[in-house]
Amino acid sequence: MTTFWFSRRALGDVERFIDFLLETDPASAEATFEVINNAVQVLARHPYIGRPARGRLRELIISRGSTGYVALYSFDPKADAITIHALRQQREDGSA
Repeated sequence: MTTFWFSRRALGDVERFIDFLLETDPASAEATFEVINNAVQVLARHPYIGRPARGRLRELIISRGSTGYVALYSFDPKADAITIHALRQQREDGSA
C-alpha cells in the first residue's frame, strides 16, 4: 500500500489555503481540503500521472472551479511512497 508523506512546507501550504478561505469564503474551505486530499489519493493508483517537473519531481494539477492547485511531489517506487513537497494555488507565481 502506497504511503503518503507531506513535508512541513506542504502542510503549511494547505494551512495557508484553508486560513485564506476561512476569511474569504468559509463555505469552500472544507470542500477545498477534500478536493486536494482526493486528488492526492489518486496518486496511490497512478503515481506517474503528474507532469515531470525538475529532477525526480512531478506536478499534479488539482482542478477547483475556474482555477485550482498544483502539488509538487515525488514517488519512490522501491518504498512505494509519495512525498508531497509543496502546494501552490495555480494563480501563484510557480515558485513551489
